[in-house]
Amino acid sequence: MKILVPVKRVIDYNVKVRVKSDETGVDLANVKMSMNPFDEIAVEEAVRLKEAGTAEEIVAISIGPEKAQDQIRQALAMGADRGILIKTDETVEPLAVAKLLKAVADEEKPDLMILGKQAIDDDSNQTGQMLAALLGWAQGTFASKVEKDGEALKVTREIDGGLQTISIKLPAIVTTDLRLNEPRYASLPNIMKAKKKPLDVKDVGEFGVDISPRLETLKVTEPPKREAGVKVESVAELVEKLKNEAGVL
Repeated sequence: MKILVPVKRVIDYNVKVRVKSDETGVDLANVKMSMNPFDEIAVEEAVRLKEAGTAEEIVAISIGPEKAQDQIRQALAMGADRGILIKTDETVEPLAVAKLLKAVADEEKPDLMILGKQAIDDDSNQTGQMLAALLGWAQGTFASKVEKDGEALKVTREIDGGLQTISIKLPAIVTTDLRLNEPRYASLPNIMKAKKKPLDVKDVGEFGVDISPRLETLKVTEPPKREAGVKVESVAELVEKLKNEAGVL
């Protein structure tokens, strides 16, 4: 089995995001960037499948600037075998990402693609579903457990009512939830080995995909600062404030 795992370069989740003074977007200058946490979970799951003898090759893919090679190298240090960078400095929306990943899948012929369910920068939660539709593959989204079951996959999904277990035929798309696993830390020897693993850099123009944005960001602003709370003397006063001041009752 060959597994493809897309990884995205995002602002590190520990960093406090700052909005540009002109409100055109988020300030990325001198900001620590990391692999999207949900994608780390996807890489970890692929590596575990390989360690179990279920998978033979793991290919990490990223779509982004030259520096996105850092995130691919991180995936290689965790256990992926090779990487592919589709280079572009433009912001690529989920549909264009799905189309580019489809083009890679058509070339690589994987049996399984594992994606993070969403990226922490745009929170779109769309790419995996769009990719499954474009490829015509089965999909198991919000996975908290993945097991090989003969020629199929058994996927336990996080849903509003609890858990749902489905069986999907390969090739398939799986998107990862937080409870699927705990990603490993790459050891220093593996980080050094990752530098020698193959990483192909391709230009986005090679795939013939229109990545022009379909959405326009009008303004980005910080959320209003939280005001200090007040103490109330009775339940009646609390209800009155919730009804007349907060407007939630």
